[in-house]
Amino acid sequence: MADKHLSTQFDAELAGVSTRVLEMGGLVEAQVAQAIYALTNFSGETATQVIRTEEHVNQMEVEIDAELSSIIARRQPTARDLRLLIAVSKTTGNLERVGDEAARVARTVQRLINTGVFSRLRLPVSDIAFEAELATAQLRKALDAFARLDAVQAAEIIRADNKIDQEFDGMMRKLITYMMEDPRTISASIDLVFVAKAIERVGDHAKNLAEQIIYIVKGTDVRHNSLETIETIATQK
Repeated sequence: MADKHLSTQFDAELAGVSTRVLEMGGLVEAQVAQAIYALTNFSGETATQVIRTEEHVNQMEVEIDAELSSIIARRQPTARDLRLLIAVSKTTGNLERVGDEAARVARTVQRLINTGVFSRLRLPVSDIAFEAELATAQLRKALDAFARLDAVQAAEIIRADNKIDQEFDGMMRKLITYMMEDPRTISASIDLVFVAKAIERVGDHAKNLAEQIIYIVKGTDVRHNSLETIETIATQK
């Protein structure tokens, strides 16, 4: 009876940590969306809000990691549960870095607004917004897969990562064309290169989350494996 009671407490603690991770994920997803809103609407106020949120995201990561350490020290988890705890720690690290990328975009927006470049030059901001929609959708799917521990959906996220990479490559070609045709756009275009790269990294972090989900469910580290191998592992019964 005592063992059952301890097991129930442990399950409740795991559920609590997972809930906190999903809360953190929702926060950084909103942070990315706000950063892109700031870019497409030239909103310095929204950019400032994104940067302020970064501190909250960082604090959540610290708190979740402390809770994980406490659980490991007190509960001596089994192999599968330990995988979950380790993967959760890596997940929060990826989410924190997504928040960093959102803040990086917001700081770039502030710089572009301060230089007045938005009002003087025509720049392909809408293309970056489309890339951001793809990356945010990937992040949302990864959080959903984490909530349901769905390895198959996680594999689908990894497969779709190429779309963001292709969009980034297209964005680079377009920005190079802008700079060649109008040298006045060079400085702002370079800033947008870093914005596009930050968004691509959001997609990369969503992919990392998907890999961690497969690790939790299947007990296999699928990093650096081919897509075919990952999908085979994810679909194994």
